[in-house]
Amino acid sequence: QVQLVESGGGLVQVGGSLRLACAASGTIFSTTVMGWYRRAPGKQRDLVATITRSGSTNYSDSVKGRFTIARDNAKNTVSLQMDSLKPEDTAVYYCYLYQIGRNYWGQGTQVTVSS
Repeated sequence: QVQLVESGGGLVQVGGSLRLACAASGTIFSTTVMGWYRRAPGKQRDLVATITRSGSTNYSDSVKGRFTIARDNAKNTVSLQMDSLKPEDTAVYYCYLYQIGRNYWGQGTQVTVSS
């Protein structure tokens, strides 16, 4: 079993920055993918960014150049540095881990960008 605990998030003004962090515990294998998804009000949950254990990254077009995902394999943590935030980035952000055919999710953390 895997547990994901997120931290960070909150309220920020347009153009500001926030950093999200997520710690994974339990049985973590070497082939995991970790990342972040988000769900804006009234919308489905969408990909933000993912990162493999070797460091390969994938970003949604809407956050490329503004968000940076990073991972610490020794600590089983993943972070998301969010810069140049826009009102459309307002959402609940979910930490994500995939391994051996299963998806795991954190409880979600609210990010609100005010104009």
